[in-house]
Amino acid sequence: MRSIRLIALDLDDTLLRTDLTISYRTRKAIKRCAAAGISVVLASGRNYNNMLRYVKLLALDKKNNYLICDNGSAIQEAASGNIIHSVTLPAKPALAAFDLLDAEGFPVQLCAGDTLYVSRENEFAMYEKKLTGMEQTVAPDFRNMIADGCNKMIIPGDPVMLRQLEALLRNIAGDDLTIFTSKPYYLEILPPATDKGAALEKVSAMLGVEREEVMAIGDSMNDEAMIRWSGLGVAMRNGDERVKQIANVVTERSNDEDGVAGTIERYILNKRT
Repeated sequence: MRSIRLIALDLDDTLLRTDLTISYRTRKAIKRCAAAGISVVLASGRNYNNMLRYVKLLALDKKNNYLICDNGSAIQEAASGNIIHSVTLPAKPALAAFDLLDAEGFPVQLCAGDTLYVSRENEFAMYEKKLTGMEQTVAPDFRNMIADGCNKMIIPGDPVMLRQLEALLRNIAGDDLTIFTSKPYYLEILPPATDKGAALEKVSAMLGVEREEVMAIGDSMNDEAMIRWSGLGVAMRNGDERVKQIANVVTERSNDEDGVAGTIERYILNKRT
């Protein structure tokens, strides 16, 4: 296996512990990698504003560091927030999906800056507040916000119902939209051919890093594409069983037990030593 020159890290349930903190051991491992010239790219479903505190905590707010935001629909400079790449939902299929969801009584969410906009109040938005601190704001012109262009839509709900809804939307949208679950109670809709894997490929090319030199670590179906694309795809022990099946490696420990740090130490730091 070629030496790793780039590490892509999911945040929630991967790099972050259940209490949304990053352990000292993990911070130390990441900073050692950065000091050795290895690029560290945070890749999350969160937007730039909601990733920034972790960027600063890990001292990744440096020139030529990039973030994969909104599950791959945006790539931004870590230091400045400048947008390097951004795609928005195509209006026609996105509005058709929203109209179906709204008619069936499902709430829809989208993030813009520090605000979580919802089509209707829902209990799941309270979990988003816990994760990001964003309050839900009911937007009376929610449909127009979609038409004007947004990076993604989130449908929160009961996991059993969302699995059925995912199959229905995939059947209706075909290749016009990208649809997956990021958490059991979050179904996400992104632009076509958009995911963390495609974004990671772009970032790797910008940094002159070959696919075989990339390690990607994640836990859920929104991480599937980058785990498949990378030379060393790693699934968290606490991750979705479907992701574990496609990964090259499964961490020995969970996100609450320094699973990321242990993997970095084993495959990168110890080999360098």
